Amino acid sequence: GQNMEKNVGPNMKTIFMFFVELFVALLVLLDSSDQWSRDEPTLLSDWTARPHLLQWCLPLEGKSVLDIGCGEGYFTRQLARAGAERVTGFDISPGMIVKAREREKETSLGIEYSVGCATDLSANPGAGYNLITAVFVYNYMTIDQMKNSMSQVHAALADGGEFVFSLPHPVNPFLPSDDSRFHFQRSGGWFTGRDQEFEGEMAMQDGNKVVVRCFHKIFEDVMHGLQEAGFSKFPDFKELAVTEEHVKTDPDFFTPLLDLPLHIAFRVER
Repeated sequence: GQNMEKNVGPNMKTIFMFFVELFVALLVLLDSSDQWSRDEPTLLSDWTARPHLLQWCLPLEGKSVLDIGCGEGYFTRQLARAGAERVTGFDISPGMIVKAREREKETSLGIEYSVGCATDLSANPGAGYNLITAVFVYNYMTIDQMKNSMSQVHAALADGGEFVFSLPHPVNPFLPSDDSRFHFQRSGGWFTGRDQEFEGEMAMQDGNKVVVRCFHKIFEDVMHGLQEAGFSKFPDFKELAVTEEHVKTDPDFFTPLLDLPLHIAFRVER
């Protein structure tokens, strides 16, 4: 009996580790990193959100930057190219980080990438970041997870450092869905749907779409999260949408979304 126990232990551990490695491998294969990988504007939000967020981050010369939920590095690379002294990015998807590192290997911008979670910044210690960004990260998290992350962001920022982040506009799921270029299907009401996961899609300019998700939050959830995290200064706030300039560049792609709220953006100083 004792010999059997000695033999079973290591074997079970080997089998367990095999399945863990298999699961991680499947995550890499099944994730959508190929679909998201890009270096030119492709997704709707590459025009309607990220340029404004980047402007809010400037100037970047001499700054240490952390990009939370960096994906395959599209926005992270823009931060580095805009002059940031040190740029670090992490994402929960191993496949996304593989893509980001491949791009860094092809064209080195000095960016450090790692696999990590937005609710645990302990793997990215710094003497205090001058800027932390989270571009469409908190829509994938519950309200409590978002608040946890915001508290850690506040602790990781240097005095005077800024936190820039964006979310899908919470009104989006409650608008008519005549055009599915960017829309979430709600599974609850404005208040009763809080923390419910709303499934959605976002258009790419080539006609394809990517699947997006949003744990529904209302404005007070975000504001309370910042306050509870320790941010005491009133944030800059912007509702982002398609502009007439966008329409001029591609009327077919942008016109159906004109005058609709798409995203919300925040910038707050520690």
